[in-house]
Amino acid sequence: MMSSLGAYSAWGERKERTDDHSIILLGTPFQFEALQQQAASFPSPLPGFANLIQKTIENCEKDAFTISHPRGRLSLEERTAIMGVLNVTPDSFSDGGKFFASQEALRHAEEMMAAGADIIDIGGESTRPGAEPVSLEEELGRIIPVIKELAENSSALISVDTYKAEVAEAALETGAGMINDISGLRADPDMPRLAARSEVPLVIMHMQGSPRDMQISPHYGDLMAEIALFLREGMELAIEAGVDEQRIIIDPGIGFGKTLEHNLEIIERLGELRSLGRPILIGTSRKSFIGKVLDRPVGERLWGTAATVALSIANGAKIIRVHDVDQMRQVAQMSDAVLKGKEVGNLE
Repeated sequence: MMSSLGAYSAWGERKERTDDHSIILLGTPFQFEALQQQAASFPSPLPGFANLIQKTIENCEKDAFTISHPRGRLSLEERTAIMGVLNVTPDSFSDGGKFFASQEALRHAEEMMAAGADIIDIGGESTRPGAEPVSLEEELGRIIPVIKELAENSSALISVDTYKAEVAEAALETGAGMINDISGLRADPDMPRLAARSEVPLVIMHMQGSPRDMQISPHYGDLMAEIALFLREGMELAIEAGVDEQRIIIDPGIGFGKTLEHNLEIIERLGELRSLGRPILIGTSRKSFIGKVLDRPVGERLWGTAATVALSIANGAKIIRVHDVDQMRQVAQMSDAVLKGKEVGNLE
């Protein structure tokens, strides 16, 4: 029925329960309203189906979110939030270990905050395509000193970029206030319980495969429907563990098990993920698909990144994860002003 309206659907089965199924419907508010009208005419309507459609319509129309965290609240109503990337690794694709030393990492974090970053996302393991995992001890040794120093000397909301619950727990104990899990809670079964117990914001990202193999022939039957189903199931894992849904953020995972064409389609159709009812984070900054389109090396992808950031905001992104904070803050501020039809803040 959704296909007759030009929309999409995906059917999934929870692995741990063969009698538990989920269905994801993707479409525009107009398509959902048409579906709701059709459903009302069924001789034997599915239980709760009309209510489900109404809830999805309400999710699509939701435009203001507030995320509570240990140091306060992050408003995603008036403007797009900026997450600054801090890779404390020797082999990052974007900065090649430039901020591997603790003091350099701290200096860069302070610069990003001064430039307008709302969140500093600190990672100690490279997730570039083909990257090998690092040990728990090595990852902790890279990030904990930086998080400790930053937490003690600033009011920054610090996000820990990890899929290991032990790393996340140590980071939270040291001063981090947010978890960014690229595995979408699939890598470590303890992560949902940790997020619930800690009462911190949680980013659930989509990834097909692992960093080591994710770019080896990624393929999808229906790209956006499969991403939405993965994210919905991740949300269910979190909520079942006790995570407050109001603390969940979703990320389609640009570049994580996607081809050039997949990444472009995600940006174009990003708004469809609003049907999940949670704020969307997106990270396109300096990624290889931009380099392929523009034929530019990683250090020359600023303008390509700017285009993807503006389009992502126009299509529903509420948080952008970027390396070039000052420049992308201006892109976000201008995009917000256009979308809201009014001046948002002052660039000076």
